[in-house]
Amino acid sequence: MPHTYTIQLVHCVFSTKQRSALITDPSRLWTYMRAIARNCDVNVIAIGGTANHVHLLLKIPPTARTADIVRTLKANTSRWMNEIGHGFAWQDGYAAISVSPSQISAVVRYIENQAEHHRSRSFEQEYIALLEKSGVPFNLDQVF
Repeated sequence: MPHTYTIQLVHCVFSTKQRSALITDPSRLWTYMRAIARNCDVNVIAIGGTANHVHLLLKIPPTARTADIVRTLKANTSRWMNEIGHGFAWQDGYAAISVSPSQISAVVRYIENQAEHHRSRSFEQEYIALLEKSGVPFNLDQVF
């Protein structure tokens, strides 16, 4: 077989340190995150969140590791946010859930409607629900 065909779609979620409301200009931060991802040959299909967390739907190249991409995104955005005068840090962990190509539009809608979701549920509630729905094993005492 002369060619390799892959599609790796990952819904990543991570929050600010202690889930503090540190994202004061989300549009600017999302633009910067897209640029970092592009430099890693990662396509950001959707990005959104609130003042204390971000959701990304990423198309990851076959030679890349999700952990490396998330580390690069978090390290570079933290450094940049601090350089422009914001005391900023991300939480240590993250969620990375694989997404079927047939579910792209549903995940994009979910990410685009974060403000609406958080009128009725906190980030903590959303995060636990996402882990449970995805079948990710976790210890509730160690999630936050």
